[in-house]
Amino acid sequence: MKIYNTLTQKKEEFIPVEENKVRMYVCGPTVYNYIHIGNARPAIFFDTVRRYFEYKGYKVNYVSNFTDVDDKIIKRAIEEGVDASVISERFIKEFRTDMKALNVKEATYHPKATEEIEGMIEMIKTLIDKGYAYEKDGTVYFRARSFKDYGKLSKKNIDDLEAGARIAVSELKEDPMDFVLWKPKKEGEPSWPSPWGDGRPGWHIECSVMSSKYLGEQIDIHGGGEDLIFPHHENEIAQSEAATGKEFARYWMHNAFINIDNKKMSKSEGNFFTVRDICKEYSGQVLRFFMLNAHYRSPLNFSRDLMEAAANSLERILTCVGQLDYLLKNDSVKDGDLTAKEEAVLKEADLLREKFEAAMDDDFNTADAIAAIFELVKLANINCGTDKNKKFILSMKERIVSLCDILGIETEKEEEILPEEIEKLIEERQEARKNKDYAKADKIRDELLKKGIILEDTKEGVRWKRK
Repeated sequence: MKIYNTLTQKKEEFIPVEENKVRMYVCGPTVYNYIHIGNARPAIFFDTVRRYFEYKGYKVNYVSNFTDVDDKIIKRAIEEGVDASVISERFIKEFRTDMKALNVKEATYHPKATEEIEGMIEMIKTLIDKGYAYEKDGTVYFRARSFKDYGKLSKKNIDDLEAGARIAVSELKEDPMDFVLWKPKKEGEPSWPSPWGDGRPGWHIECSVMSSKYLGEQIDIHGGGEDLIFPHHENEIAQSEAATGKEFARYWMHNAFINIDNKKMSKSEGNFFTVRDICKEYSGQVLRFFMLNAHYRSPLNFSRDLMEAAANSLERILTCVGQLDYLLKNDSVKDGDLTAKEEAVLKEADLLREKFEAAMDDDFNTADAIAAIFELVKLANINCGTDKNKKFILSMKERIVSLCDILGIETEKEEEILPEEIEKLIEERQEARKNKDYAKADKIRDELLKKGIILEDTKEGVRWKRK
């Protein structure tokens, strides 16, 4: 398995720190609002990475944090006249609702920054003792230049960096590139006692501490959006490696941005969409499928036309699995041994599974993996019918479902019970067709279509689906 490592800017063979185990840390949301579709991309992608590692037999310790103390949370709390924890807890709950809709599994651990303050204070003390950090008037800064490899992830030369780009400038700093580890308390803000006075941690130290507590000082994979490469992940490396003297993460993975109708997503442009907004029009499964149809390192353009195309493509897979389920319940399909032709088709299906795995082994190329699933769907559509035996049909279904499951695509639709009047109309149409009264049958079909029910006449019988 090869992974593109942002640190080395090349694909590398995956070799875990500990055999058959994967330690993954993915930066989670700052919980002050509903997550937007840009936040959803890393959540969906790294969940898929985790699922594939588990499929390959690895035991995965997957950690994704909640940043539950932050200027944006505090600002919203002041606006609403409530405690900051009320805001963060509300949006942690909403985040979990969105993740359920996207079929993103719960992390092994979801630590909250506010519950790990003690560990942050200890790491800051270590950095001060080692000469990597200093305190000025209650603020503790990290000496960026004291870490000789600063800039190795973002490929930025510290001398070329302009203070003020994404760095807060302060007269208290020894150097403009130094960044905050601890900040003093302000009136009305949450704070914790520390050796440097009451205050709260800087953003970067939070992830270093939560990662080391739940995964150990050295981890396999650290992931997030490409906007986090600098300064967040660069600063994580500096403070973690300065504190421990060990390599922090072996592989750094970053997903690309999402554009809206080929424009950068922004509230000022009026093209800012939350996951909750999108899920009013499309299912979370369609959004997940849409995201996985592009390679994670490629920018992804979001538009309604592309979402419609994703919905139609996903429906092809679901329809195929539904048809296989229908055949398995059909009395015409008999039990028995596989024929030579059926065995040959299953061997072809196994080659497509290998094609899927080859795509995923090549830096998690989900787009090519989905293409392999569509080939499998086509194979099933051509070769599965009432003249085949149940063992063969079940084997084909299991192959499709298992690969979809790796991508987090749910293939089983909840069985829907139609209203009695609709059932009665379908029966009347069947009777009309039996009596060769095709005019009446067509009239009933049109009536059902107006009610949002599409009928499909197949050789196995009539089937229906919602418009």
